[in-house]
Amino acid sequence: MKILITGKNGQVGRDLCKSAPKEINLIAYDHHDLDITSREAVNRVISTGKPDVIINAAAYTAVDKAESDKDIAYATNATGTGYLATAARDISARFIHLSTDFVFDGLKSTPYLPEDPTGPLSVYGKSKAEGEKLVRENYTSNSIIVRTSWVYSVTGNNFVKTMLRLMKDRDEVRVVADQTGSPTWSKNLALMIWAMVTNKVPAGIYHWSDTGVASWYDFAVAIYEESIALQLLDKPVSILPISTSQYPTPAKRPAYSVLDTVTTRKIWGVQSEHWRHALRKMLVEHQRLIQLSNELVK
Repeated sequence: MKILITGKNGQVGRDLCKSAPKEINLIAYDHHDLDITSREAVNRVISTGKPDVIINAAAYTAVDKAESDKDIAYATNATGTGYLATAARDISARFIHLSTDFVFDGLKSTPYLPEDPTGPLSVYGKSKAEGEKLVRENYTSNSIIVRTSWVYSVTGNNFVKTMLRLMKDRDEVRVVADQTGSPTWSKNLALMIWAMVTNKVPAGIYHWSDTGVASWYDFAVAIYEESIALQLLDKPVSILPISTSQYPTPAKRPAYSVLDTVTTRKIWGVQSEHWRHALRKMLVEHQRLIQLSNELVK
């Protein structure tokens, strides 16, 4: 089976490449290799490569910056996604597109179902919702949309790495406590996507995250506690909860964006793990990379 992945240098893209099954013939592109905002480039690469499955992990994910970079965000998250879906349809390839919890408005108090109406609050969320719309309009019969939330990994820019940096530099860190979601380790997400590919699940919209619920404050406290246990941090840090109003950002974020993953887990026949367990594994991996880097310096 030939699989084409876009966004190979992103958090999920990297883990998809690392965890690909041995029998997969993998073709992976970053934005330098394939500009998905160019219809001509997309059509040329896909018509020539003729993959059986296309996984779109490419995205503009700078949530706050997107407020001022609207055109770029829409070109990548919406228009480019539409080009990929259409090109996949033209060669009858399965299309898997990664989306986000930020397509919701955060007004619910129970986990969002795949069929719930969207209502994004930010340019980022709106551009991703438009990308979903273009996938459904252009290739409903053999496309899959996977929404996930609060993704982090040992690579790239993410909340975990930002907290580690701040906790090393400061004695006090203030973190928003009134936004709730489910942290998701990109390695677990990648493994679930491969399970989806090999199990050939039906077309449609699916939700996936690690299990459990947390506020950003809860997440930060867990990062601190696990880092102390692993000796990634060696000093006390005060972590103080604050409200969203005390930390204004250009982009508005949903107050509640927990995704209901029950249907997905039933169809895939696999179980997710609690986000805290996944966080511990990620930090152990981070620790190993630091140790390896130190040994290379020596």
